[in-house]
Amino acid sequence: MPTQLPNVWLAGLLCLSTNALAANCGAPPSGERKAERVAAVTASRLDAGLYEGPVWIEDALHFSDFSFAQGFPSRVRTLAASGKVGTSIEDSGSNGLAVDAAGRLVIASHKDKAILRQERDGKRVVLAASFKGQVFNSPNDIAIARDGTIYFTDPDWQKAAAPGGQPVTGIYRVGVDGVVTLVDGARPNPNGIALSPGGEVLYVNASDGLLVAYPIAGGVPQAGRTLVRGLDGPDGMTVDCHGNLYVTEHGAKRLRVFSPQGRELATIRVDANVTNAAFGGKDGKTLYITGAGALWQLPLDVSGMPF
Repeated sequence: MPTQLPNVWLAGLLCLSTNALAANCGAPPSGERKAERVAAVTASRLDAGLYEGPVWIEDALHFSDFSFAQGFPSRVRTLAASGKVGTSIEDSGSNGLAVDAAGRLVIASHKDKAILRQERDGKRVVLAASFKGQVFNSPNDIAIARDGTIYFTDPDWQKAAAPGGQPVTGIYRVGVDGVVTLVDGARPNPNGIALSPGGEVLYVNASDGLLVAYPIAGGVPQAGRTLVRGLDGPDGMTVDCHGNLYVTEHGAKRLRVFSPQGRELATIRVDANVTNAAFGGKDGKTLYITGAGALWQLPLDVSGMPF
């Protein structure tokens, strides 16, 4: 794994710090668009399943590939910038993936019911294993703040992967001190999670069809306000350098782009159910979309977050 994030991502994280930077990060998509399948990425197992958690690290896209068989077996696969497809981690137990400021892979593991960090020597460090003495349901998606604070969603989609769980489907915060707190335990199966580029707002969607914005004050998320209603099976999401949100809608086979104020900007369609999205490529301007046994890509003019 690389020792640090490429400069394009550091620029993306900071792009809202001034209006000038935001103006220079490219134009977001508008209207109707269609993403194309990456033909080189084909099924790696016989059982039906999903690709999830795309994250671009240095020169490759990493994504989870899990099936619906007992225990939801999962591996992390890679698509290199060269087009070569491989497997980087067998038996990863993973769903959502992210990358920290040191370039290390952070894993939402339904197998371990925990948030883990993959060290460059292959060892794993547990970052969050329980809340109030109980393991999580099935950690799903991850957002990481500049200071290393981690936010993640914990629906019950893969709860059966291992014993135990929480009495609620929650949104959690893991402080840099390792303390885990519950941000919101009232949302049904929270799923996609993302931070605004400046880190001042946490966004979470859930099976209630709502995209909710939680303003962050003093490093702590405050009461949320609904930004978008009526999402059709919302799943993972990412943000571009303007702070626009790219929200996948699972069964609708589409991704919709919303402004930070909740105004719809574009619809990007695919040909199967979708799960998540991330920006990548050498210039950080290719949108990658994962789904039901498929990976899609769409070159854009705008750059965005690598997970």
